[in-house]
Amino acid sequence: MPSEVMPQDDNFLSFDEIFEELNYRQAQRTLRDIVSKLDLSERERRGLEEPLEELQQMLDKLERQVLQIAVFGMVGRGKSSVLNALMGGQVFETGPLHGVTTTRQAAEWQISREAMQSNGDRTILKASFQGRGEARIELIDTPGIDEVDGEGRAELAKRIAQQADLILFVVAGDITKVEYDALSELRGASKPILLVFNKIDQYPPEDRMAIYAKIRDERVRELLTQDEIVMTAASPLVAKAIRQPDGSFEAELVAGKPQIEDLKLKILEVLDREGKSLIALNTMMFADMVQERVVQRKMFVRDRQANRIIWNCVITQAVAIAVNPITVIDVISTAIIDVSMIVALSKLYGINMSNRGAISLMQKIALGMGGIGASEFLATFGLSSLKSLLGIAAPVTGGLTMGGYVSVAIAQAGVAGFSTYALGLVTKEYLANGASWGADGPKAVVKRILETIDEDSILARIKDELRAKIDLRRLRKI
Repeated sequence: MPSEVMPQDDNFLSFDEIFEELNYRQAQRTLRDIVSKLDLSERERRGLEEPLEELQQMLDKLERQVLQIAVFGMVGRGKSSVLNALMGGQVFETGPLHGVTTTRQAAEWQISREAMQSNGDRTILKASFQGRGEARIELIDTPGIDEVDGEGRAELAKRIAQQADLILFVVAGDITKVEYDALSELRGASKPILLVFNKIDQYPPEDRMAIYAKIRDERVRELLTQDEIVMTAASPLVAKAIRQPDGSFEAELVAGKPQIEDLKLKILEVLDREGKSLIALNTMMFADMVQERVVQRKMFVRDRQANRIIWNCVITQAVAIAVNPITVIDVISTAIIDVSMIVALSKLYGINMSNRGAISLMQKIALGMGGIGASEFLATFGLSSLKSLLGIAAPVTGGLTMGGYVSVAIAQAGVAGFSTYALGLVTKEYLANGASWGADGPKAVVKRILETIDEDSILARIKDELRAKIDLRRLRKI
């Protein structure tokens, strides 16, 4: 007997639907993790209020499973009318004035399964991106791309395009250069785009098809496929015989029924094919862009704070070396200050590092510095020994050796301070890179940083600040 074919149960998800659901949940977890681990101070948040709010909005969008469709186009092409036709009522502002839409407008487009009825000999597909239940779609209207004060509105349009999951680009005839350039830019956002040829009711059938063919075969051939072009008449005007007071009839233009079914079908096809994946992918792309801005801001603020920590340690090191006459204590204090600097920098960059870890990192950097580090250590040790001898001889010579002592102390302090400065810069890059040397390795990083340091200017700065501090101490004693 032939095997019986079991009917498919609508309660079971297909493999593609399961895979789509898993990707969606992974996107939710990832974005929640990004938002919860921003780790920004109040100072770092300044200037990031808007992108951080947008990041939270994107998380809310994922949680509520809302797909956003944004409409773009020049003034007078019927953008708002297209959205009103989809909504089935006057929701978005329209009018005869140039540029009625001046800010972002949005409304939720409810499409229930019952609404997805047969349309002639075609069936409007189910919107499966939300799974079982009603599709939640947000329609977004934007200002005309050719508006006055276009720079600010162009930025608004760019942000909306980055967040949108599907873009409707509305034209009302042959495409102009401004429209083509804008469409090309939107294409670069890597989002699904439907080109809506609106107001087809204003053209005779032959002219309408000629314009459509020109758009399809010449204007947007490199940007869109034939399946991504739809014709509509969102707010058609039809002639109707109106009885006049004298009993005669005159033809007047009145609002007709919107011809929008083809666009609805295209939108629902996109939702059915890739709706939930669109939300997850676009949200992750936008979140990645915002996170990059956050990291840049964080690194900018923390870089300035790190530079202050490094310089404070440099001067502390220089002062400690200059005023201390005992060689062994010089070596010990140098190590203590360098380790303390590394630990302070690690806390700044949110990386927990113990004293032992700081010593290990300092050793790696010292090995990377190679001969430079060894020569500076020998110079510091030699100057420290000479400084000690001059200090011991001072009482015997009646203080004659103190001039030499001060000169040697400042020279030694400059060398030690430079070493701490180089160590601080290398440590900062290592920590800013997530406690990783990257592909280059420690030696390459150390070499690159050392090559960027102007030793003469740094030493001069250390000595100038050291002399100022020594002179200040003398004044306080007086």
